[in-house]
Amino acid sequence: MESFKSGIAFFFEYAIFYYSVILMFSYLMLVIFSLIEIKRYNRRCRYIDYAALLNSQHVPGISVIAPAFNEARTIINGVHTLLSLNYPKYEVIIVNDGSTDNSLHQLIDEYDLTESNFYYHAEITTHPVTKIYKSTNPVYSKLIVVDKENGKSKADASNAGINVSSYPLILCADMDCILDKDTLIKMVRPFVEEKIRVIATGAVIRVSNSCEVENGYLKKVRVPDSYLPLFQELEYIRAFLLGRMAWSKINGLMLVSGGIGLFDKEIVLSAGGYDHDSLGEDMELIGRMRVWMHDNKQKYQVIYIPESLCWTEVPSSLRVLARQRTRWAKGLAQTLWIHRKVFFNPKYKVFGLLTFPYFVFFEWLAPLIEAGGLIYYIYLIITGQIAWVYALILLAFIYSFSVMITIMAILWDEVAGMKYLKKTEVFKLCLAAVVEPLAYHPLTLFFSLRGNFFFFTNRNLTWGVMTRIGFKKKKVDLK
Repeated sequence: MESFKSGIAFFFEYAIFYYSVILMFSYLMLVIFSLIEIKRYNRRCRYIDYAALLNSQHVPGISVIAPAFNEARTIINGVHTLLSLNYPKYEVIIVNDGSTDNSLHQLIDEYDLTESNFYYHAEITTHPVTKIYKSTNPVYSKLIVVDKENGKSKADASNAGINVSSYPLILCADMDCILDKDTLIKMVRPFVEEKIRVIATGAVIRVSNSCEVENGYLKKVRVPDSYLPLFQELEYIRAFLLGRMAWSKINGLMLVSGGIGLFDKEIVLSAGGYDHDSLGEDMELIGRMRVWMHDNKQKYQVIYIPESLCWTEVPSSLRVLARQRTRWAKGLAQTLWIHRKVFFNPKYKVFGLLTFPYFVFFEWLAPLIEAGGLIYYIYLIITGQIAWVYALILLAFIYSFSVMITIMAILWDEVAGMKYLKKTEVFKLCLAAVVEPLAYHPLTLFFSLRGNFFFFTNRNLTWGVMTRIGFKKKKVDLK
C-alpha cells in the first residue's frame, strides 16, 4: 500500500513539474511571437495613408451593433461616440433588449426618434422585435434603434442587430465602451489589404475606470486607481498584447472579444450567428466560424491588431467580478465541449492541432491543476513530507516568472504605442504586477473553479446586472 501511495505521489509530482515547464515554455513562445507581430504591424503602419481610405467610397460598409439593457447611465454618451466615428460608410444599430429603465425614452428624446416601417427579416431567430425607430433629424440618419423583448442574453440582442444590418461587415460592441474615433478605419484594414479572406478582426481593449470622458470621448487615459480595476488592466494588457497577438501571428486566434470585434457578415450568418445559450458567445462564434470555413474548405484568417481602440468599464466590486469571471469560466468550458470534435483533429489544421489543445490544457485545465497542486502542497506540509528549501525555491521561481511575463506585456504595450502621459503610470502598473500573483490571482483562481463546478453540475448561471459607476468627467471652465 505504501509503495502504491509513493508511486502515485511520484507520478503527480512529475506530472505537475512537466506541465509547468511546458506552460512556461508556451508563455515564452507567445512573448516572442507577439513581439514579432507587433513590430510587423508598426512597420506596415508607416506606409498606410488613412486619409485616402477615409475619402474612398470603395471601402466596405460597416454596421455597428451595440446591444443595450438598462444602460440609462451611459447610453447617450455611448451612442454619441458611435455616431462620431471616422468612416465614410457605416450605420449604427442600437438594440434595446427589453430595458426596464428609461434607456429607450432617452434615445427617443435625444435623437428625435420615430417609429419606422423598416422591414425586419429574421435570418437568425431571436426574441420578438416590437419596434424599429429612425431619426427625423438628418444629422442622425445613420442611427437605427431596435426595440425587442428581453432575450436574457447579449447574443440574442446582437443577432437581432445582425438581422437589421445592411452592410457586409458588422462591428459588435458593448454599449458602455468608448471607441477611438479611428476604430473602423483601422479594423477594416485587414479586410481590404489581405489576399486571404479575413473573417474577423479584433483590437486591444483597455480599462476605462478612472479615465476622463467628455461627451462620449476619451479625454485623458489613466491607470485605474481602484484595487480590482487596476489588476484587471494588467490582465487585459497581458491577454491582448501577449496572447492574442501571438495567436494572430500564426492564424490561431480562437477569441475576438465581444467588446469590439469586426466580422464578415456572410460567414456569421452561414455559421448561424451567436449562440443564445452560450455564456462565452464571443469565443463560441469564432469557433463556429472557423469550423464552418474548414468544413467548406475555404482559406481564411482571424486577425488582431495591437492598438488600443476600445475602453470599457470593468467590475469594481468583488461581487460583480465574481459573477463575471464565473460566467467566463463556464463559457470557456461550454465552448470547448461544443466544439470537442476539433480537438487534435488535423482537418482543422492550426485551430485543431494547436489552438484548441492549448485552450484545453492551459486555459481550461490550468486552474484545476493549480488547485490540485496547492492541495498537494498542503498535504505535504501537514504530513511533514515537504522539503522546504526546494519548495521555496520553486515557488520563488514561479512567482518571478509570472511577474516577468506581466512586466514584459507592459513594455510591449509601450512598444505598441500606448504612451501614458506620465511615467509614474507605467511604474504603477509594474508595481501592481509584483503584487498581483499574491493579492489578485487567488481570487480569479477561485472564480474559475466555481465556473467549472457550475459547468459540471449543469447549474444555471445568468448574466446578471453589471453595476455602472460611470466615468470621470472633464470639468469645463466657463470663465
